Amino acid sequence: MKKLTRRRLEESIALGFMYISLGLVTGALGWILLTLIIKGAPALTWSMVSQVPQGGFYLGKEGGILNAIIGSLYLALGGTMLALLFSLPISLGLNVYIHRKAKWALIVRSILDVLWGIPSIVYGAFGFTIMLALGMRASLLAGIITLALVELPIMIRSMDEVLRLMPRDIEHASYGLGATRIETAFRVILPQMLPGLVTAAMLAFGRGIGDAASVLFTAGYTDRIPTSLMDPTASLPLAVFFQLSMPYPEVQKRAYGAALILTIIVLLISILSRWIASRVSRYSVK
Repeated sequence: MKKLTRRRLEESIALGFMYISLGLVTGALGWILLTLIIKGAPALTWSMVSQVPQGGFYLGKEGGILNAIIGSLYLALGGTMLALLFSLPISLGLNVYIHRKAKWALIVRSILDVLWGIPSIVYGAFGFTIMLALGMRASLLAGIITLALVELPIMIRSMDEVLRLMPRDIEHASYGLGATRIETAFRVILPQMLPGLVTAAMLAFGRGIGDAASVLFTAGYTDRIPTSLMDPTASLPLAVFFQLSMPYPEVQKRAYGAALILTIIVLLISILSRWIASRVSRYSVK
């Protein structure tokens, strides 16, 4: 009887902590969204999202942040595609290797976790060093390369977790039918990775589009929309930073409006990733 009472007490305490954690997370998200809506929604106008900055924009005059919206999409899409191009073969290769060399698995995953946790400003400084060594200037291409470096460990580590959850019997059955490792990787493992692949790509995209420190030195900032990879480009996080640093209340309201637009984009990407993952999950074996 005492053991039963103790177990119920422990379950009640654990359930209470769960509800408290849920309330804290939900409350923090609601507070952020409410703040952005209250301070940013009044500043949202059609001209703000459809025009580039005009003369005196940072003094509260005409113009918008279309350059920053398009620049952020260019940077995040380019960085994600470049990271995906490299992370997919690396993830497949790591899966084939570390699941047969268990003693190296912990080391490899620890290295990826360290790379994941490195602050973005460090990647920005590293990208700036590479940019100077190659004789490049601040540009869209330099920003894409830097963001790809930021997103690469996120994708590889996420894909590795997906592969660890994949039923090993599927892989063994493929080998039992005479398939080679390459055939198994691309015809068996890759279809099983599709839901996780989508999630990893969207997670990296969300990190890339909201990152300011890594592109501060490499992508530069401009009031124009880039027309080539060698042009500097603006981004929403830097637009928020520059506008909040201005002493004009109207410009600061625009900063909250830009932050609200950025939040909406990330929210839409999250919803889209959930929908795509649910659509492609039919290719995986539960």
